Amino acid sequence: MKKATIEQFYLRLRDANPAPTTELHYATPFQLLIAVILSAQATDVGVNKATARLFPVAPDAASLLALGEAGLTEYIKTIGLFRTKAKNVIATCRMLIEQHGGEVPDDREALEALPGVGRKTANVVLNTAFGHPTIAVDTHIFRLGNRTGLAPGKTVLDVEKKLLRVTPPEFMKDAHHWLILHGRYICKARKPECSRCVVFDLCGFRGKSA
Repeated sequence: MKKATIEQFYLRLRDANPAPTTELHYATPFQLLIAVILSAQATDVGVNKATARLFPVAPDAASLLALGEAGLTEYIKTIGLFRTKAKNVIATCRMLIEQHGGEVPDDREALEALPGVGRKTANVVLNTAFGHPTIAVDTHIFRLGNRTGLAPGKTVLDVEKKLLRVTPPEFMKDAHHWLILHGRYICKARKPECSRCVVFDLCGFRGKSA
């Protein structure tokens, strides 16, 4: 996709959604971190239902750690992989308290050192909580990057690096949210809704249909 086309691509996504944000519910960087950890292989809707009960009881690292794995499990057992996630969340809370004063670090290396936190989760937290120009590539963005021709790549990291290289600076802060929402609701895996797509004519997908 050419530079001018990419700029128009983002301009249209911005016009359609001037203030995009995550669909996960949170009030602090800590709550966002926990919600993102819980969202792996789970829906945002399912995570929000669980955290709506969890966060009023355990809004910070200390109170969540006090629940322990068993206590936390009672709040998140409706979410996939809840036992592994409970173990990681409790361990993360302990590390946040012991190494970061209970606060979420504004640093990739420190974030990725936390249990249950990989590059994608770190990117989400850095971008959404701290405003860093990062793009977290999930299955939706990976598909969209390859399908449209915006940022083709064989791996998630390939697509991320390509997006960081081709995305104009003015769009970097919100690019992650525009792309994930477009992939989630319009450029769907099985049946992309091309008739509703604001970038239809810019898209390089050979299988697109009006």
